[in-house]
Amino acid sequence: MAEALAEGGTKGAATSGGAGPSPGVFEHLGAVAEAVLYEGYLLYPYRRSSAKNRVRWQFGVLFPRDWVEADGPVTPGVSGSADSWYQQTECLLRVWQPDSVRVRVRVRYLQMQRKQVEEAGRPVASLHGDDGTVHLTFDEALPRECEIEAPLDELLRGARTVAVSAPAGEDVEPLPDDAGRVVRSREEIRAETTVTAERLSEGLCRIRVRTTNTAPAPPPRTPRDEALRRALIATHTLIGGDGVEFVSLIDPPADVEALVRACRNEFTFPVLGGEAGDTAPVLLSAPIILPDHPQVAPESPGDLHDAAEIDEILTLRTMLLTDEEKREARATDPRAAAILDRVDTMPQEIFERLHGAVRSLTPAPPTAPPTRVPPAASADPLRPPATPAGPVPTWVTPTASADPARPTATPAASAVPAPPWAAPTPSADPAWPPATAAAPAGPVPTWVTPAPSADPARPPAPPAAPAGPVPTWATPAPSPDPAPPWATPVASAGRPAWWQEGADDGLSPATDTVLVDGVALGGGSRVRLRPRGRGADAQDMFLTGRTAEVAAVFHDVDGSVHLAVTLDDDPAAELNNWYGRFHYFRPDELEPLEPAGSPDEPSAPAPAAAPARHMTDSETPAAEAE
Repeated sequence: MAEALAEGGTKGAATSGGAGPSPGVFEHLGAVAEAVLYEGYLLYPYRRSSAKNRVRWQFGVLFPRDWVEADGPVTPGVSGSADSWYQQTECLLRVWQPDSVRVRVRVRYLQMQRKQVEEAGRPVASLHGDDGTVHLTFDEALPRECEIEAPLDELLRGARTVAVSAPAGEDVEPLPDDAGRVVRSREEIRAETTVTAERLSEGLCRIRVRTTNTAPAPPPRTPRDEALRRALIATHTLIGGDGVEFVSLIDPPADVEALVRACRNEFTFPVLGGEAGDTAPVLLSAPIILPDHPQVAPESPGDLHDAAEIDEILTLRTMLLTDEEKREARATDPRAAAILDRVDTMPQEIFERLHGAVRSLTPAPPTAPPTRVPPAASADPLRPPATPAGPVPTWVTPTASADPARPTATPAASAVPAPPWAAPTPSADPAWPPATAAAPAGPVPTWVTPAPSADPARPPAPPAAPAGPVPTWATPAPSPDPAPPWATPVASAGRPAWWQEGADDGLSPATDTVLVDGVALGGGSRVRLRPRGRGADAQDMFLTGRTAEVAAVFHDVDGSVHLAVTLDDDPAAELNNWYGRFHYFRPDELEPLEPAGSPDEPSAPAPAAAPARHMTDSETPAAEAE
């Protein structure tokens, strides 16, 4: 199935020997940058009444500092899933001619716009026109961007600060037949971006881009929906230059690995743009986690505002909306209406392209087909044909080794005629493989010897069971670490296979428990998250040390166990519980806390995690539910 964002190189200007990017280098990342800008803008089913659309703007939100730090300083992370008042990108670039290099920075974000429906001069939540049209009050957003360009040598001498603000405004749209009006209003956004450069060595510099919200803060207890009117939303940065190449921060070259680790990226995740490689002429610093060289999947027919999700699933779900749900979605937002129009009119061949796209495989190099040489006829019908004139495959049966505990050695000559299905006998030419194999010269372990067939025209029977112990070199060594009880498959001789009816009998996610450090964990248990470094999802690593509550215990079809949890300090925890959106952890990644009823422990800050090569959604395996 095609994903809206896929790994791979976008079509950008290639660099060679220090050649700079084309003037439109940012435009080559335009589709990806748009996907980042509107990631989470409006989620399926694209209706105002949808529970998941009541908590808006999840990534890259920069509030006024005094409001967001009313309860304490923000804790920096490597992605923009937490609210902040600033965003900082640090990256390395190789430079060939510093005197002529110009650095370009483009800051992009959304400005919230309140769409208020009014009837007879008073605000209303919805309004139905005489023609059946529905108008809904909803929060929209306008895209904003600001570009900064400066010579590198100037940035090396001192910082450059530029305002990236957006003005306040109001637009009024009268409705037909004087039914009312729609008023769209927005407050002023005050923000600034500072760009600095530092020379690290000959031909290598560090660039820092820091964007801060400088607007006056609303009162400390102002609801988040109101504070958003002064916030930069989905903030992200594009950085490029003439005569430069940016270094991968995910998989850096060995000579700059230590310098890459010293870069401090806070509330953002920088990745290379352009074509695949460990350097690129442009860098995208996004509030969501992406791979280097991201691109929009070529199968995607258009933006669904769920840019990291799977287009086929979202398209199918959108097709299943009822007429009433579609009417509400169209009234919710013009972008939702555009999605419905695109899905409703999608040609069958476009829809079929969304299914089965595979990008992880590479074609095998072409090989010449083997030359098939007809064998010479044999005078004896029980003997195989003579040695062919061309190459013979090396599938001959080996003779037994003198040591019965070791595998068999090279083939030997046959002492008796063999039927045609047997292996070939030796050739008169020692340079050719033998044609038939003989009986072993010594005893062969029974676990490799097939049982003889009573009918010489039939192949041997399957191998018999060993008559004695199997040689130790063929026996896997026992693991020093026995599998924990929670890893034992739940299927047993008395339980049907997972795909058969009754396989789930006796399993109850809400009441099942699993033993961890002598404590039975189940629904309502308090735990601290300790995701393992290897094999853990990158998103889960950001939650190290946080406290959570277990919602359910789930058994996989392969017999492993995962516990669904909600974070204690997640403001949307109750909402996530309601529609089944959880974080999932293995039992060995959880640390039991005191039994339920004890005073809540404050959630420990999550340390910054190193960027990971592959990033996935930490909310699987449960399907997104509405």
